[in-house]
Amino acid sequence: MKRKALITGAAGGIGWAAAMAFYEAGWETYVVDRNKIEGMPEGMFTFQADVSQEEGVKSIFNWFGQNNNTLDVLVNNAAIQICKPMVQMTVEEWDTVQHSNLRSVFLTAREGYPLLKACKGSIVNVSSVHAVATSADISSYAASKGGVVALTRAMAIEFAPDGIRVNAVCPGAVDTPMLHAGLSRDHVSGGSIEERMAELGARTVIGRVGKPEEIAQTIMFLADSDQSSFITGSYLVIDGGATTRLSTE
Repeated sequence: MKRKALITGAAGGIGWAAAMAFYEAGWETYVVDRNKIEGMPEGMFTFQADVSQEEGVKSIFNWFGQNNNTLDVLVNNAAIQICKPMVQMTVEEWDTVQHSNLRSVFLTAREGYPLLKACKGSIVNVSSVHAVATSADISSYAASKGGVVALTRAMAIEFAPDGIRVNAVCPGAVDTPMLHAGLSRDHVSGGSIEERMAELGARTVIGRVGKPEEIAQTIMFLADSDQSSFITGSYLVIDGGATTRLSTE
């Protein structure tokens, strides 16, 4: 019997890479995004819904539960950024980020809990390096991703008696549409997006930005109860060593 994975925010970037990784590894793969998902291979199950809204999440699990009574892994990847000074943010903008990035994790975990409990599955939450080290003009995103790490710990404690492990990954600069959009903030020098990407990558110990597939492989490791059976309540920073180096070096 195939293991089942449900991945949110799967229309692009890390979500897309994670979906492909699970699918190619033989998992029965279900993907969700608020935008229409196109280009997925035959045999992958897609659904359009907004995970920041309770009714959207309920619709996801009604759809998934029509043919399934277990869920081996829930990957909470859906997220947005609004990049602007905190004092210029509206309440609506702040809440939009919190709802998309943090409330969605609460909602999907709550609705998915019975299915995860039935097979002692796991949850992998996609946080961000901004949970541990951040920059200017990205306050709501940083707060939401810090909240994801804290919520990961809380869920790990609450769900442990049911055999459900909960972990998070904290990617640094990864070549995704979100990073491309974020580079327009001018916090990195250079002309073209490619030049700015290269300059940003040079700041890491490894010397480049990451690939979505590299994050996907770590998500798969944490999802697999054979490989990571003694890991819960943890977060793995995947940033090419960016947060390792002192800013004064």
